[in-house]
Amino acid sequence: MPRHPSRDERDLWRRATGDVKPLAARPARALAETAEEPPATKPAHRTPPAAAKPVAHLPSLEPGDSPGLDRRSAERLRRGRVGIEARLDLHGMTQEEAHRALARFIRHAAEEGRRLVLVITGKGSLTGERGVLRAAVPRWLNEAALRPSILSFTWAQPKDGGSGALYVLLRRRR
Repeated sequence: MPRHPSRDERDLWRRATGDVKPLAARPARALAETAEEPPATKPAHRTPPAAAKPVAHLPSLEPGDSPGLDRRSAERLRRGRVGIEARLDLHGMTQEEAHRALARFIRHAAEEGRRLVLVITGKGSLTGERGVLRAAVPRWLNEAALRPSILSFTWAQPKDGGSGALYVLLRRRR
């Protein structure tokens, strides 16, 4: 459960940012909403992300597959009982935009050591057609650039978007 700032902290924040002028407006769709802001500066020494390490061939994952997870952890993931640390909403993006945004989001989340992220694809059209992004995202998560960072993924619970969103469990950095 996220911690909410106290009244004193909110007052301090208002005083500190009272004279700040916003930058130019951003596009209506945000690429990623994260639980906390990224650090302002990069650390002097970073370990390379998990994707950069040579890895033996990893099998393709289907939504719900959980190789390497014990049964209890896999069930907690499937039931949405793991805290979501970051979200990416792909609504309104073209396939190319969504693919780039997903790759950037997963790499960034893995580098920050996040464990569970939510990727919102949407369910598709109102005429019953399956969404293009809904079909493409599981395929993209299995690509060579992203798969080494991903331990498992499954369709979200209705409270988090149901079949129009995926919980993506990222590997721990060692």
